[in-house]
This record gives sequence, structure tokens and C-alpha cells, in this order.
Amino acid sequence: MTATLNTPTEETAVPTPDAPLVLPFSDARCQVVELTGGKGASLATMTAEELPVPPGFVITSAAFAAAVDEDSLRDAMRSKDVEAARALVAAAQPPRELIEQAFAELEGLVAVRSSACAEDSDGASYAGQQETFLNTDGLDAVLHNVVECWLSFFTDRAVFYRKEKGSLEDVAMAVVVQQMVDSQKSGVMFTVDPVHGRKDRMVVEAARGLGEAVVSGETTPDNYTLSRDGVVKKSKVVDAEPVLTDDECAALARMGQQLAQLHGCPQDIEWAFDAGGDLYLLQSRPITTI
Repeated sequence: MTATLNTPTEETAVPTPDAPLVLPFSDARCQVVELTGGKGASLATMTAEELPVPPGFVITSAAFAAAVDEDSLRDAMRSKDVEAARALVAAAQPPRELIEQAFAELEGLVAVRSSACAEDSDGASYAGQQETFLNTDGLDAVLHNVVECWLSFFTDRAVFYRKEKGSLEDVAMAVVVQQMVDSQKSGVMFTVDPVHGRKDRMVVEAARGLGEAVVSGETTPDNYTLSRDGVVKKSKVVDAEPVLTDDECAALARMGQQLAQLHGCPQDIEWAFDAGGDLYLLQSRPITTI
């Protein structure tokens, strides 16, 4: 049976008092967007489909609600007092013991990534609006970065975007903690051509090392236009040697088709190949520009 992602409603549901505070990707409840956000729910959905997702867990929106004075936070946002909202969030304490238990199941460095519960709907993409912290080492650093992710929901940029695309009273926020991949090659893939709107083409951007440099625009990636079966139709290679081989392009195209079918719409996918040549999925979200 093919799983589908839950789609957030216009007004994000408030978690019940007994809602879980920390959920591994493998828990079916982790697929609930209202609890784990677009990013967390996507990773849990792909995990349930036994796709190659590095293990991890989500500090849920219920944990955020339990850690802050939510009524005061909503009042601050309603009155557009963003500084007061930030002060409330900065003083919040994540559920240390539960995070410590889940963190003990992972190995080595982790990524700590924001996952807003209204994000990545068909009408808006919150990609890049909140913080991501890569190569996080140790429990204390994880806890610190969880609060930093919460705070990133209340930057001027994020508040402005939410005002334009959603609601200032939407304060539901989750945080993903995921085992890092030793990325040798990474980047993004669009399962349709987002510029020309061609559904018979896929577009891949690829660079050596971590994919965050591609997502953030810090590096100039190779660009590949692929047919639906992964044949390279056009490429723009930055260095003498292309980042991707033909076999890797074909593997990405197969994975892209599988994800588009799983989610029921064209996808914007973050991926990585490790030193052994294995392909991992780091994120998949709807393309909102077509």
C-alpha cells in the first residue's frame, strides 16, 4: 500500500496534552504533519516505505508547546511584538531526558533541522525560512540547536513570510534530529523541470561534499536535465570532471519517480551519495512553483 503525506490545514491543529514529545521516524505517529512538520512527516513517510533515509527522530510541536507559555506567545505574535516572542522562546527548555534517549540510538554527528508544521503545503514552501545545523556533536549541542531552531521561526524574515503566506498565530514548530551522511556527492532534484514546466524532464543539481552548500547557494553546482528514465539530455558541468556518473543520474531518476508517486505530486528532493556509493534521501517536499 502506498502511503501519502498528511496535508496541513490552514489552521494547524493544537496538539493534545498527551501528544508525544519525541518520536522516531519509525513511529507511525511521526507521519502526522501537525506533530512533526512537513520535514519530519516526509522523512517518517519515506522511512515507512523502507526508502534509504538516515535514522533520526523529531522533537514534536507538542514539546515546543509544553516548553513555552503558548498563550503568551500567541498574544505576542497577535500584537506583533516579535521581541517578546523571541524572549519567551529563548527561555524554553527542550525535554532533555527524552531527547537523550532518542539521541543514544544514533551514531556520530547529527543534523538538527527546523520543521514548521505549516510548511511545504501546496500553496507555500517554507524551505530556507528556518535554521539547519549540520555536524552537531553531542547532546548539549543538540539541545542548544533545538532552541535555535525554535527561535528561527521568529526571525524577521520568517515572521514576514508567515504573515504573507499563513498566519502570525501559527506557532507550531517541530525539530528534526537526523544522523549525518558522509556525503561525497549531494544536491537537489526536481521531478519536473520547475523553470520550463516540462513534466517529461527532471532537473538535478549536484556538488561534491554536503548538499547544504547547494541548497543555500554557497557553491555553483553541476546541472543535469534528465529524461524520465534518467538519461542525461543536457548538462552544465562546473569542473573538468562531472560530479555525477550516468549510473548515478539513472539511480536518482528512479528514486525521483518513486517519491513523486509516493507523495502524489512533483517533488523537490534533497539527496546524498556516501563514500560507498549508496544513495540517501534527506528531504522531499512538494514543488510549489509550477
